[in-house]
Amino acid sequence: MHLISGDDVAEIPIRDAVNALETALRGGLDPEQDTPRSRVTTQAGELLVMPSTQGTFSGVKLLSSTPDNPRHGPPLIQGAFILFEGPEQRAAAIIDGVALTNLRTPAVSALAVRHLLPGKGAGPLRLTVFGTGPQARGHAEAMLALHEISEVSLVGRDSARRDRLAAHLAGTGVPLRVSGPDASAAAVEQADIICCCTSAPAPLFDGTLVKADAVVVAIGSHSPRMREVDDQLVNRASVVVESRASALREAGDVVIPLAAGVVREEDLYALRDVVTGSAQMSTGGPRLFKGTGMPWQDLVVGAEIYRSYVTAHDGAP
Repeated sequence: MHLISGDDVAEIPIRDAVNALETALRGGLDPEQDTPRSRVTTQAGELLVMPSTQGTFSGVKLLSSTPDNPRHGPPLIQGAFILFEGPEQRAAAIIDGVALTNLRTPAVSALAVRHLLPGKGAGPLRLTVFGTGPQARGHAEAMLALHEISEVSLVGRDSARRDRLAAHLAGTGVPLRVSGPDASAAAVEQADIICCCTSAPAPLFDGTLVKADAVVVAIGSHSPRMREVDDQLVNRASVVVESRASALREAGDVVIPLAAGVVREEDLYALRDVVTGSAQMSTGGPRLFKGTGMPWQDLVVGAEIYRSYVTAHDGAP
């Protein structure tokens, strides 16, 4: 059994993870059939359990969430992904769970952006990222790797963390702008891609400012009571979700507008249908992808990490 560290996961190109997810959806994987994640309350926080199976692979991601940790040094989220392979279901690998999450979440968002950008592949794009943590960094790096980006705007409340992220991204040579949330209107108005990667409980910006041909990704909230985008954006946008079932369980960005009558359940597009081309999407208005994270994504990307690791270390897939 292979022990695959966070450094090993960091060697996997984002494009490989995106392509693996796309191949799985095109090959018949149905996210609506995925097992919902479960939560167990512990003495110090929560334990999240995320199992999934596809073909010859099965796996489960176990994460602990400990709210007091950041004050004392350890990270809020810690965990591991265990991958099983073959008809005998042998334990094939243990993969750093946080590193896996930090790869698969931007990869899912990047897959959505790949299919939602309306004919913009040839020209430079402006990117705006809300947030300063690992997901903000991962999403910025993913979009820079996969698209021609002319400018990145970073929006965050914590100026020190925002400046550290800006310093990290400065090495790409792409012009950077930084601002706080109260001064983000221009960054929203000018953006072709907006990535929302925060723990904000309420909308981050005025949805009427988003360009009609922009793509917005919202991945920070996985609670039905929290949201990063407002009713105005949801009303204007074509809304794409990982699965309708998961969105209705966990996505406040969808659940709250549904309750208010801003959008109907039948108006939601499934990412699988967008990727396979079976969805006939509207050509007008922004496009919003709402992700909460699902076990099938960990399994697909985890299997890709495993195959890459074994090839690199043992010389055979």
